[in-house]
Amino acid sequence: MARFDRPNLGLGVGLRTVHFGHVLDRKPAVDWFEIVTENFLDTDGRPAWVLDQVAGRYPIVLHGVSMSVGSTDPIDRTYLAKVKALAERVRAVWVSDHVCWTGVAGRNLHDLLPMPYTEEALRHMVRRIRRIQDVLERPLILENPSSYVEFASSSMPEWEFIARMAEEADCGLLLDVNNVYVSAFNHGFDPEAYVRAIPPNRVAYVHVAGHTNHGTHLLDTHIGPVIDPVWKLFGLAQRLSGGRSTLLEWDEEIPAFPVVHREVLKARKHLEAALASA
Repeated sequence: MARFDRPNLGLGVGLRTVHFGHVLDRKPAVDWFEIVTENFLDTDGRPAWVLDQVAGRYPIVLHGVSMSVGSTDPIDRTYLAKVKALAERVRAVWVSDHVCWTGVAGRNLHDLLPMPYTEEALRHMVRRIRRIQDVLERPLILENPSSYVEFASSSMPEWEFIARMAEEADCGLLLDVNNVYVSAFNHGFDPEAYVRAIPPNRVAYVHVAGHTNHGTHLLDTHIGPVIDPVWKLFGLAQRLSGGRSTLLEWDEEIPAFPVVHREVLKARKHLEAALASA
């Protein structure tokens, strides 16, 4: 279990195309970058060259959206081979994806769809994660999703499912506190109870982000600054885990890089306060 308790990488941001020029020219004092895995799997030319330059200077984490760990389709070993090769190429600190399924019957729906939280689904996820880790030859880090609907067949809360999954599959967790907040609002559960139920020794790193409030529901849009209640959850997660690497996601209406960087730097005061009160 100690393999998930690696040195804190610090405060990172997602590497996005609109910031390529700034990152290459200015070499900003950001601690690390996370990339969307699929953006670089079958890409040559400038994107691949840029990634190589960035990986030569900063730690890189892979964050995928198409592993479809929870699907009933066969595991896509061709896809996993590409992920493994990319991780080796950029010396990725972690390879991550989501607790979800993204397609069935050979069709990719390009969305992170929620799991039914049942004993059968848990056994299915554990088997799949173990097989995927064998192919990757490294631990897989999985993120709790945001969700807008739930399965009527679920027999346990999401946090119990994820906690048991991590222990039984021997994988790591990416705790997205914005997703916890969004789902808690949408489904009416206590977000702090969720964070407290996640085994802290399994948390590899933490995501923060903005979202969009539509009154009746929240959407995980990764737009705008992080709101105070999400920072509060972030502080709780960091206090319980003893301090983990932090990544800010900003994927729509993306401003200039210094704006994004200033937003993630806000995490420092919350992290320091959390650790001081631990």
